Amino acid sequence: MPHNALHRMIGQQAEVLDRIAGLDLAGPAATLTAARRVILTGTGTSQHAAELGTLLLQQAGLDARWYPPSTWARWSPGPQPGDALIVITHTGETAYAIRARAAALAAGIPVLSITGTHVDWPEAIHTVPKEEAETYTVSYTAAVAVLARLAGQAGAADGAPDALRRVAGQISAVLADPGIDRVPVPARSLAIVGPGPWGITAREGALKLREGARMLAEGFDTELFLHGNAVPCTAADGVLLLEPGADPDGLTAAVGAAAAAEGIPVATLAAALPGAGPVPDDGAGPVAGRALRCPARHRPGHGDHRSLGRSRDVAARFEQLNIALGKPSATGTELA
Repeated sequence: MPHNALHRMIGQQAEVLDRIAGLDLAGPAATLTAARRVILTGTGTSQHAAELGTLLLQQAGLDARWYPPSTWARWSPGPQPGDALIVITHTGETAYAIRARAAALAAGIPVLSITGTHVDWPEAIHTVPKEEAETYTVSYTAAVAVLARLAGQAGAADGAPDALRRVAGQISAVLADPGIDRVPVPARSLAIVGPGPWGITAREGALKLREGARMLAEGFDTELFLHGNAVPCTAADGVLLLEPGADPDGLTAAVGAAAAAEGIPVATLAAALPGAGPVPDDGAGPVAGRALRCPARHRPGHGDHRSLGRSRDVAARFEQLNIALGKPSATGTELA
Protein backbone atom coordinates (compact mmCIF):
# COMPACT_ATOMS: atom_id res chain seq x y z
CA MET A 1 0.00 0.00 0.00
CA PRO A 2 1.41 3.44 -0.87
CA HIS A 3 2.66 5.48 2.09
CA ASN A 4 0.70 8.72 2.02
CA ALA A 5 -1.73 10.42 4.37
CA LEU A 6 -4.85 9.00 2.75
CA HIS A 7 -3.61 5.42 2.88
CA ARG A 8 -2.45 5.83 6.47
CA MET A 9 -5.95 6.93 7.44
CA ILE A 10 -7.58 4.08 5.53
CA GLY A 11 -5.25 1.64 7.25
CA GLN A 12 -6.47 2.67 10.71
CA GLN A 13 -10.08 1.64 10.21
CA ALA A 14 -9.98 -1.89 11.61
CA GLU A 15 -8.21 -0.81 14.79
CA VAL A 16 -10.68 2.02 15.30
CA LEU A 17 -13.68 -0.31 14.90
CA ASP A 18 -12.21 -2.68 17.48
CA ARG A 19 -11.93 0.22 19.91
CA ILE A 20 -15.46 1.51 19.26
CA ALA A 21 -16.84 -1.99 19.79
CA GLY A 22 -15.72 -1.67 23.40
CA LEU A 23 -17.29 1.71 24.14
CA ASP A 24 -20.03 1.95 26.77
CA LEU A 25 -22.77 3.93 25.02
CA ALA A 26 -25.68 2.94 27.25
CA GLY A 27 -26.19 6.52 28.49
CA PRO A 28 -26.30 8.18 25.05
CA ALA A 29 -28.51 5.36 23.74
CA ALA A 30 -30.96 5.93 26.59
CA THR A 31 -31.20 9.58 25.55
CA LEU A 32 -32.26 8.46 22.08
CA THR A 33 -34.78 5.84 23.19
CA ALA A 34 -36.43 8.41 25.47
CA ALA A 35 -36.95 10.84 22.59
CA ARG A 36 -40.14 11.16 20.57
CA ARG A 37 -38.05 11.40 17.42
CA VAL A 38 -34.33 11.49 16.63
CA ILE A 39 -32.91 13.94 14.10
CA LEU A 40 -29.53 13.23 12.50
CA THR A 41 -27.61 15.85 10.59
CA GLY A 42 -24.21 16.18 8.96
CA THR A 43 -22.57 17.74 5.91
CA GLY A 44 -20.98 15.90 2.99
CA THR A 45 -19.44 12.64 4.20
CA SER A 46 -21.15 13.21 7.55
CA GLN A 47 -24.50 13.41 5.75
CA HIS A 48 -23.94 9.93 4.36
CA ALA A 49 -23.20 8.75 7.90
CA ALA A 50 -26.42 10.42 9.05
CA GLU A 51 -28.40 8.61 6.35
CA LEU A 52 -26.98 5.22 7.31
CA GLY A 53 -27.45 6.03 10.99
CA THR A 54 -31.08 6.81 10.33
CA LEU A 55 -31.61 3.36 8.83
CA LEU A 56 -29.81 1.73 11.78
CA LEU A 57 -31.85 3.58 14.39
CA GLN A 58 -35.06 2.79 12.52
CA GLN A 59 -34.12 -0.89 12.83
CA ALA A 60 -34.16 -0.34 16.58
CA GLY A 61 -37.72 0.97 16.33
CA LEU A 62 -36.87 4.66 16.75
CA ASP A 63 -38.49 7.44 14.77
CA ALA A 64 -35.23 8.61 13.18
CA ARG A 65 -34.91 11.14 10.35
CA TRP A 66 -31.97 12.85 8.69
CA TYR A 67 -31.54 16.35 7.29
CA PRO A 68 -28.70 18.24 5.66
CA PRO A 69 -27.71 20.85 8.29
CA SER A 70 -28.52 23.80 6.03
CA THR A 71 -32.01 22.43 5.37
CA TRP A 72 -32.54 21.73 9.06
CA ALA A 73 -31.29 25.19 10.04
CA ARG A 74 -33.06 27.24 7.37
CA TRP A 75 -36.04 25.36 5.92
CA SER A 76 -37.37 23.06 8.63
CA PRO A 77 -39.52 23.74 11.72
CA GLY A 78 -36.38 23.12 13.76
CA PRO A 79 -36.12 21.26 17.06
CA GLN A 80 -39.42 20.35 18.71
CA PRO A 81 -40.23 19.21 22.25
CA GLY A 82 -39.41 15.53 22.59
CA ASP A 83 -36.68 15.60 19.93
CA ALA A 84 -33.10 14.50 20.30
CA LEU A 85 -30.46 15.70 17.85
CA ILE A 86 -27.37 13.84 16.64
CA VAL A 87 -24.82 16.17 15.07
CA ILE A 88 -22.11 14.47 13.01
CA THR A 89 -19.08 16.60 12.26
CA HIS A 90 -15.50 15.33 12.22
CA THR A 91 -13.93 18.76 12.57
CA GLY A 92 -16.50 20.49 14.77
CA GLU A 93 -16.14 23.43 12.42
CA THR A 94 -18.89 22.90 9.85
CA ALA A 95 -20.98 26.06 9.94
CA TYR A 96 -24.50 24.67 9.61
CA ALA A 97 -23.76 21.73 11.90
CA ILE A 98 -22.62 24.21 14.55
CA ARG A 99 -25.81 26.23 13.96
CA ALA A 100 -28.00 23.13 14.30
CA ARG A 101 -26.28 22.15 17.54
CA ALA A 102 -26.59 25.66 18.99
CA ALA A 103 -30.29 25.89 18.14
CA ALA A 104 -31.02 22.55 19.80
CA LEU A 105 -29.08 23.45 22.93
CA ALA A 106 -30.86 26.81 23.12
CA ALA A 107 -34.20 25.03 22.87
CA GLY A 108 -33.28 22.57 25.62
CA ILE A 109 -33.23 19.64 23.22
CA PRO A 110 -30.84 16.77 24.10
CA VAL A 111 -27.85 16.74 21.75
CA LEU A 112 -25.33 14.01 20.96
CA SER A 113 -22.32 14.95 18.87
CA ILE A 114 -20.22 12.41 16.99
CA THR A 115 -16.96 14.19 16.32
CA GLY A 116 -13.19 14.13 16.43
CA THR A 117 -11.14 13.79 19.60
CA HIS A 118 -9.93 17.38 19.20
CA VAL A 119 -13.46 18.85 19.61
CA ASP A 120 -14.19 19.95 23.19
CA TRP A 121 -17.97 19.56 23.41
CA PRO A 122 -19.36 18.09 26.65
CA GLU A 123 -21.90 15.84 24.92
CA ALA A 124 -19.43 14.55 22.31
CA ILE A 125 -18.86 10.91 21.51
CA HIS A 126 -15.30 11.14 20.27
CA THR A 127 -14.13 9.04 17.34
CA VAL A 128 -10.61 9.69 15.99
CA PRO A 129 -8.06 12.50 15.89
CA LYS A 130 -8.31 14.99 13.04
CA GLU A 131 -7.61 13.25 9.75
CA GLU A 132 -4.31 13.87 8.02
CA ALA A 133 -5.89 13.71 4.56
CA GLU A 134 -8.54 16.07 3.21
CA THR A 135 -10.42 13.02 1.87
CA TYR A 136 -12.05 11.74 5.05
CA THR A 137 -12.17 7.97 5.50
CA VAL A 138 -11.48 6.62 8.99
CA SER A 139 -13.59 9.35 10.62
CA TYR A 140 -16.55 8.35 8.44
CA THR A 141 -16.14 4.67 9.27
CA ALA A 142 -15.85 5.57 12.95
CA ALA A 143 -18.99 7.72 12.89
CA VAL A 144 -21.02 4.94 11.25
CA ALA A 145 -19.62 2.49 13.82
CA VAL A 146 -20.73 4.73 16.70
CA LEU A 147 -24.18 5.00 15.15
CA ALA A 148 -24.31 1.22 14.80
CA ARG A 149 -23.39 0.81 18.48
CA LEU A 150 -26.06 3.32 19.51
CA ALA A 151 -28.62 1.44 17.43
CA GLY A 152 -27.45 -1.84 18.95
CA GLN A 153 -27.84 -0.45 22.47
CA ALA A 154 -31.35 0.67 21.46
CA GLY A 155 -32.25 -2.81 20.26
CA ALA A 156 -31.07 -3.19 16.64
CA ALA A 157 -29.51 -6.53 15.79
CA ASP A 158 -26.67 -5.14 13.67
CA GLY A 159 -24.97 -2.98 16.31
CA ALA A 160 -23.65 -5.55 18.77
CA PRO A 161 -19.96 -5.29 19.71
CA ASP A 162 -19.19 -8.73 18.27
CA ALA A 163 -20.74 -7.71 14.95
CA LEU A 164 -18.50 -4.65 14.84
CA ARG A 165 -15.44 -6.75 15.61
CA ARG A 166 -16.33 -9.05 12.73
CA VAL A 167 -16.52 -6.03 10.43
CA ALA A 168 -13.08 -4.96 11.69
CA GLY A 169 -11.73 -8.35 10.67
CA GLN A 170 -13.33 -8.07 7.26
CA ILE A 171 -11.82 -4.63 6.76
CA SER A 172 -8.38 -6.01 7.62
CA ALA A 173 -8.86 -8.72 5.00
CA VAL A 174 -9.94 -6.20 2.38
CA LEU A 175 -6.97 -3.94 3.12
CA ALA A 176 -4.64 -6.91 2.71
CA ASP A 177 -6.24 -7.95 -0.60
CA PRO A 178 -8.67 -5.33 -2.00
CA GLY A 179 -9.50 -7.40 -5.09
CA ILE A 180 -10.07 -4.31 -7.23
CA ASP A 181 -7.41 -4.86 -9.89
CA ARG A 182 -10.03 -5.93 -12.41
CA VAL A 183 -12.30 -2.93 -11.89
CA PRO A 184 -11.73 -0.99 -15.13
CA VAL A 185 -11.01 2.73 -15.02
CA PRO A 186 -13.43 4.39 -17.46
CA ALA A 187 -12.41 6.91 -20.08
CA ARG A 188 -15.07 9.38 -18.94
CA SER A 189 -17.01 8.69 -15.74
CA LEU A 190 -17.92 5.96 -13.28
CA ALA A 191 -21.45 5.32 -12.00
CA ILE A 192 -21.50 3.48 -8.68
CA VAL A 193 -24.86 1.80 -8.17
CA GLY A 194 -26.27 -0.06 -5.18
CA PRO A 195 -29.58 -1.00 -3.56
CA GLY A 196 -30.86 0.51 -0.33
CA PRO A 197 -28.04 1.32 2.11
CA TRP A 198 -25.49 0.45 -0.57
CA GLY A 199 -26.91 3.35 -2.58
CA ILE A 200 -25.73 5.62 0.24
CA THR A 201 -22.36 3.87 0.18
CA ALA A 202 -22.28 4.43 -3.59
CA ARG A 203 -22.57 8.19 -3.11
CA GLU A 204 -19.91 8.16 -0.42
CA GLY A 205 -17.60 6.09 -2.63
CA ALA A 206 -18.11 8.47 -5.54
CA LEU A 207 -17.29 11.41 -3.27
CA LYS A 208 -14.04 9.73 -2.22
CA LEU A 209 -13.06 9.11 -5.85
CA ARG A 210 -13.79 12.71 -6.78
CA GLU A 211 -11.83 14.08 -3.81
CA GLY A 212 -8.98 11.59 -3.62
CA ALA A 213 -8.43 10.61 -7.26
CA ARG A 214 -9.88 13.68 -9.01
CA MET A 215 -11.99 11.21 -10.98
CA LEU A 216 -15.47 11.93 -12.32
CA ALA A 217 -17.76 9.56 -10.42
CA GLU A 218 -21.36 9.59 -9.22
CA GLY A 219 -23.19 7.33 -6.81
CA PHE A 220 -26.78 6.20 -7.14
CA ASP A 221 -29.47 4.13 -5.55
CA THR A 222 -30.29 1.55 -8.20
CA GLU A 223 -33.79 2.77 -8.97
CA LEU A 224 -32.70 6.40 -9.10
CA PHE A 225 -29.98 5.49 -11.60
CA LEU A 226 -32.64 4.19 -13.96
CA HIS A 227 -34.82 7.28 -13.81
CA GLY A 228 -32.96 9.49 -16.23
CA ASN A 229 -29.45 9.21 -14.80
CA ALA A 230 -28.48 6.23 -16.96
CA VAL A 231 -29.46 8.01 -20.16
CA PRO A 232 -26.05 9.52 -21.07
CA CYS A 233 -23.99 6.41 -20.22
CA THR A 234 -21.97 5.02 -23.11
CA ALA A 235 -18.99 2.71 -23.56
CA ALA A 236 -16.75 5.60 -22.46
CA ASP A 237 -18.23 5.23 -18.96
CA GLY A 238 -18.21 2.45 -16.39
CA VAL A 239 -20.70 0.96 -13.96
CA LEU A 240 -19.66 -0.40 -10.57
CA LEU A 241 -22.33 -2.46 -8.81
CA LEU A 242 -22.38 -2.73 -5.02
CA GLU A 243 -23.87 -5.85 -3.46
CA PRO A 244 -26.28 -6.89 -6.23
CA GLY A 245 -27.00 -10.05 -4.25
CA ALA A 246 -28.55 -7.92 -1.50
CA ASP A 247 -31.20 -6.58 -3.90
CA PRO A 248 -34.31 -8.72 -3.28
CA ASP A 249 -35.82 -7.68 -6.61
CA GLY A 250 -32.72 -8.38 -8.70
CA LEU A 251 -32.80 -4.84 -10.09
CA THR A 252 -29.13 -4.10 -9.44
CA ALA A 253 -27.97 -7.24 -11.26
CA ALA A 254 -30.32 -6.37 -14.12
CA VAL A 255 -28.67 -2.95 -14.39
CA GLY A 256 -25.31 -4.63 -14.77
CA ALA A 257 -26.56 -7.06 -17.40
CA ALA A 258 -28.18 -4.26 -19.39
CA ALA A 259 -25.07 -2.08 -19.21
CA ALA A 260 -22.81 -4.94 -20.29
CA ALA A 261 -25.13 -5.66 -23.23
CA GLU A 262 -24.61 -2.06 -24.35
CA GLY A 263 -20.82 -2.37 -24.24
CA ILE A 264 -20.40 -0.48 -20.96
CA PRO A 265 -17.68 -1.98 -18.73
CA VAL A 266 -19.26 -3.36 -15.57
CA ALA A 267 -17.66 -4.48 -12.32
CA THR A 268 -19.07 -5.76 -9.04
CA LEU A 269 -17.95 -5.32 -5.43
CA ALA A 270 -19.62 -7.76 -3.09
CA ALA A 271 -18.84 -9.06 0.39
CA ALA A 272 -19.65 -12.46 1.81
CA LEU A 273 -21.98 -11.10 4.48
CA PRO A 274 -24.95 -12.89 6.09
CA GLY A 275 -28.15 -12.08 4.25
CA ALA A 276 -26.37 -10.41 1.34
CA GLY A 277 -27.12 -13.22 -1.09
CA PRO A 278 -24.70 -15.31 -3.11
CA VAL A 279 -21.42 -13.82 -4.21
CA PRO A 280 -20.32 -14.88 -7.73
CA ASP A 281 -17.31 -17.19 -7.50
CA ASP A 282 -14.86 -15.67 -9.93
CA GLY A 283 -11.74 -16.58 -8.00
CA ALA A 284 -11.11 -13.07 -6.74
CA GLY A 285 -11.96 -13.73 -3.10
CA PRO A 286 -14.81 -12.66 -0.81
CA VAL A 287 -14.56 -9.00 -1.81
CA ALA A 288 -14.26 -9.18 -5.54
CA GLY A 289 -13.84 -6.70 -8.34
CA ARG A 290 -15.45 -8.52 -11.24
CA ALA A 291 -15.07 -6.96 -14.71
CA LEU A 292 -17.58 -8.20 -17.26
CA ARG A 293 -15.95 -8.45 -20.67
CA CYS A 294 -17.95 -6.92 -23.49
CA PRO A 295 -17.85 -7.58 -27.26
CA ALA A 296 -14.89 -5.79 -28.85
CA ARG A 297 -17.08 -3.51 -30.92
CA HIS A 298 -18.64 -2.20 -27.69
CA ARG A 299 -15.48 -1.51 -25.73
CA PRO A 300 -14.26 2.05 -25.22
CA GLY A 301 -12.27 3.24 -28.18
CA HIS A 302 -14.09 1.10 -30.73
CA GLY A 303 -16.33 3.88 -31.98
CA ASP A 304 -19.55 2.74 -30.35
CA HIS A 305 -21.42 5.70 -28.87
CA ARG A 306 -24.71 4.05 -28.05
CA SER A 307 -26.34 5.18 -24.84
CA LEU A 308 -27.59 2.85 -22.09
CA GLY A 309 -30.64 5.03 -21.59
CA ARG A 310 -31.49 5.34 -25.29
CA SER A 311 -31.19 1.69 -26.27
CA ARG A 312 -34.49 0.07 -27.24
CA ASP A 313 -33.12 -3.29 -26.10
CA VAL A 314 -32.36 -1.87 -22.65
CA ALA A 315 -35.75 -0.18 -22.47
CA ALA A 316 -37.35 -3.53 -23.25
CA ARG A 317 -35.33 -5.23 -20.53
CA PHE A 318 -36.53 -2.79 -17.90
CA GLU A 319 -40.07 -2.81 -19.25
CA GLN A 320 -40.08 -6.56 -18.52
CA LEU A 321 -38.51 -5.96 -15.13
CA ASN A 322 -41.16 -3.35 -14.22
CA ILE A 323 -43.89 -5.81 -15.14
CA ALA A 324 -42.25 -8.53 -13.06
CA LEU A 325 -42.04 -6.17 -10.06
CA GLY A 326 -45.64 -5.06 -10.49
CA LYS A 327 -44.71 -1.50 -11.44
CA PRO A 328 -46.60 0.65 -13.96
CA SER A 329 -45.52 0.07 -17.52
CA ALA A 330 -42.92 2.52 -18.84
CA THR A 331 -43.10 4.05 -22.27
CA GLY A 332 -40.50 5.26 -24.74
CA THR A 333 -36.85 4.36 -24.79
CA GLU A 334 -35.65 6.30 -21.75
CA LEU A 335 -35.33 4.65 -18.37
CA ALA A 336 -37.39 7.36 -16.70
